[in-house]
Amino acid sequence: MSTSLPAQRHDAPGADLELDGGRPAGLTRVPPQDLDAEQSVIGSLLLSGSPSSASYRYFAEILDTGILAEEYYRPAHQTIHRAICEVRAAGEPVDPVTVADALTRSGDLARVGGTSYLHACVQATPTAANGSHYAEIVRAKAYRRAVIESAQRILEFAYSEAGDEDEVRDLVEQQLTEIIAGTPGLHQAPPTVDDLYLDFVADLENIQNGRKSGLPYGFADLDSLTSGMRPGNVTVVAAQSGVGKSTFALGAAVAAAKAGGKVMFSSLEMSGTELMQKIAAAEGNIPLHHMTHQGMLTAEGWEKVRRLGPELFKMLPLRVYRPDGASLSDIASAARACARADGLDLLVVDYLQLVEVQQSRTTTREQAVASVSRGLKNLAVQLGCHVIALSQLNDDGLMRESRAIKNDASLVIKVERPDADDKDSPRAGEVDLVIEKNRFGPTCTLTVAARLHYSRFEDMG
Repeated sequence: MSTSLPAQRHDAPGADLELDGGRPAGLTRVPPQDLDAEQSVIGSLLLSGSPSSASYRYFAEILDTGILAEEYYRPAHQTIHRAICEVRAAGEPVDPVTVADALTRSGDLARVGGTSYLHACVQATPTAANGSHYAEIVRAKAYRRAVIESAQRILEFAYSEAGDEDEVRDLVEQQLTEIIAGTPGLHQAPPTVDDLYLDFVADLENIQNGRKSGLPYGFADLDSLTSGMRPGNVTVVAAQSGVGKSTFALGAAVAAAKAGGKVMFSSLEMSGTELMQKIAAAEGNIPLHHMTHQGMLTAEGWEKVRRLGPELFKMLPLRVYRPDGASLSDIASAARACARADGLDLLVVDYLQLVEVQQSRTTTREQAVASVSRGLKNLAVQLGCHVIALSQLNDDGLMRESRAIKNDASLVIKVERPDADDKDSPRAGEVDLVIEKNRFGPTCTLTVAARLHYSRFEDMG
C-alpha cells in the first residue's frame, strides 16, 4: 500500500467513507501520512498483545512512544487502536479475535473492514519488534499534519481580515507555541482521581519532608506560609503609590532567579537601566542615590558594580522587558518568546492598571482591568509559570476593579508602610505584608524591614 494513496480511494480493506479524514473531495495534495506504518503499528499490537506471547513486551514499548488513536490518518485505524486499548484495559489478551469481538459490540467491525482487515494488518507487519519504530513514523506524520492545520488556521484568519493586528499576532504565536511544544489538538480523556492518586501521594510526601516548594519570594516567613510560588498561580501585590510594591516584586524576581527560576520582569514604569540600578543597589549594598546622581559613586561603589557583572548578572536567569506599548498582547508575546527560548517560571507585571486591552465604547474600566487579570491568569496556566501582578491602590484601598483581580489571584498581598505618612512613627523602617487572600493557607500580617536607600526589603533582624 503506497503512502501516496489518493484520498478518495475506498476499495482497499479497511477503507471507509472517512478515509480522507473529512477533507474536501477536490483536494489534490494528500496530507503527510504513511498507511503502511499505520498498518504495521496495528499489526504489531495485535501480535504482541497476549501475555503468553514471546513478543508481549513490544506492546508496552509501542504505547510508551505516546501514540494516540487520533494520530492515525485513516479513521478505521483510529477505531481499531481504541478497541485494542479497551481490550487491554479490560485485562484481556489482545489478538484479532478479541479485538474483533470488541468492535462487534461497538458496532464498528464492518466499518473498519471486518475481521479480515485485522488479519491483513498482522500479515502486513514485517516484525512486531519494530513496532515502536513504526509508531514513531505515524506520530511524525501526524505532527506534520498538525503543523499544516495550524498554518491553515493562520491563513484563514489572515484572509478573513477579522480582528486587529494584536489578535492576528496572538493567534500566530499561540499556534507556533503549540507546534513547538508538540502536536496540537490531540486530546485524550482527562485522568481519573485513581490515575492521579499515586502522584498526589508522592507530591504530598515531598511537601511534608521539605523536598518540594515553589520558587522563593525571598522572605522566610512568606515562603513558609505559602510554600513559595507555584506554576499556574497568580500573586497580586497591592499598594498605594510610593510604598514599595515594585521594590518588593523586583526582590522576589531576583530571589526566584537566584534559586534557578527563569524570570521575566515586565515594567511599564521603569526602564531597563532603572531596574538594573535598583538590582545593583539591593545586591551590592550601594545607596541607590549614589548611582542616580553625578559624581556620588565612590571607588568602592564602582568596584561593587564591577564585581556584580561576573558574580551575579552573568549567571542570573532574569530577563527585563520594557514594552514599546502597554498592551497585554505585547507582554504575552514576550512571555511566550521567553518560554520558547529557555523556559519561563515567573512573570512579573508592573503594574496591572497600566496594561491596555482592546476596549469597545461600552467597556468599563472595571471590565478592562478584569480582562487583563483574567488574561494573565490564563497565561500562567498556558505557560506553566507563576505570575506576580502589581496593582495600584487608591486612597480608599482596593478599587472596584480589584474584585476581579482578587478572584483570579491565589495570593493577595497588600503592602503597607506605617511610616509612609508619619515619619516619626515608632515603626519607622518596617513594612507590613498583609495577606488578604491565601488559597493554600491562612491569612495574616507579616512584617519585614524596609531598606529603601538600598532599594530592598528584607527579613527582620
